[in-house]
Amino acid sequence: MTADSRMPAIFIGHGNPMNALARNLFTNGWRQLGASITRPKAILCVSAHWYVPETAVTGTPLPRTIHDFGGFPKALHDVQYPAPGSPELAHRVRDALGPLPVRVDQDWGLDHGTWSILVHMYPDADIPVVQLSIDETRPAAWHYETAKQLQQLRDEGVLIVGSGNIVHNLHTYAWGNRAAEPYDWALRFEKQARGLLGAAQFAPLVAYESMGRDALLSAPTPDHYLPLMYVLAQHREDDVVSFPVEGFDGGSISMLAVRVG
Repeated sequence: MTADSRMPAIFIGHGNPMNALARNLFTNGWRQLGASITRPKAILCVSAHWYVPETAVTGTPLPRTIHDFGGFPKALHDVQYPAPGSPELAHRVRDALGPLPVRVDQDWGLDHGTWSILVHMYPDADIPVVQLSIDETRPAAWHYETAKQLQQLRDEGVLIVGSGNIVHNLHTYAWGNRAAEPYDWALRFEKQARGLLGAAQFAPLVAYESMGRDALLSAPTPDHYLPLMYVLAQHREDDVVSFPVEGFDGGSISMLAVRVG
């Protein structure tokens, strides 16, 4: 299968949950992204918000919409994304990751890292969606190498999505001023990351904790950064890396989207 016929893999900077209700540059970009690629048979999403001490995959046929946040308006809590699940894909993922033990979960659903972007990419909620957890006990290199075992899914019509943010520092976020100018360290790290991504030089990004102060300020915790590993791991030699959405939110959250293929 050629790069033209396989599904891409996409990392999306999801940012503030209120983007689920918004029409802005970011969400318009997500809509255009969904319209620009072949309709997937199913979606496998790795969200920053299922960060637990194990590897698990959602196996329920009707995943619930999880409102995993507080302090937001009722309208956001009222959002439902009633996409079907896919027990078949869940078991396919479990088998692909073997011999790693993967628990097929019947309780978790779709958290806002998943549905806040899919409500724009696929607003009809008619494509099966499965989530894969991030094992918080494992380093970035483990996630990157493990995720390579999922490459075949792209050839089977599955869209692999990582949802997080390359720069995500809530301690410095300008609450109430989403248009705040980005911090210098945030701009520098995103620029450095873009250069490495565009050149398909992923090793420094996998070892991001050794990239210096800018990297540590940009990813002070791993949860929003690690979904990127699952997308980079899908890269093949004939894949082009592009950036369909870009910008910053609140000075310290990068909304950069990274498309592989």
